[in-house]
Amino acid sequence: MADPSEASDDFFQESSDHASASETDQGSDVTGRKKRMFSKELRCMMYGFGDDQNPYTETVDLLEDLVLDFITDMTLKAMEVGRPGRVQVEDIIFLIRKDSRKYARVKELLMMNEELKKARKAFDEANY
Repeated sequence: MADPSEASDDFFQESSDHASASETDQGSDVTGRKKRMFSKELRCMMYGFGDDQNPYTETVDLLEDLVLDFITDMTLKAMEVGRPGRVQVEDIIFLIRKDSRKYARVKELLMMNEELKKARKAFDEANY
């Protein structure tokens, strides 16, 4: 007859295998940690805003979680506001219209984007 403690060990081993498989499907790497997309950029931004040149990894991870939550939340809201299932610039502007700092920054970035497009077009025309 099998030892009952061996059966429970097998059960827990199977449970952890299933958990790690679902974590991998949700953007985690093989070791079970989440894949970090913006770590390098966030570290540079933190340093630029006065943090240490090498901030704690936990701090960067927390900040990245907050950023990803914000992006996900805004994207889902934008998909509900405009055309269903599609995000457009106007939807984002609509969502942040009451936050004057974000609204001003988005307007500034959009104007800068237009200026860059015009400059590229003029540069391309000058080369041909």
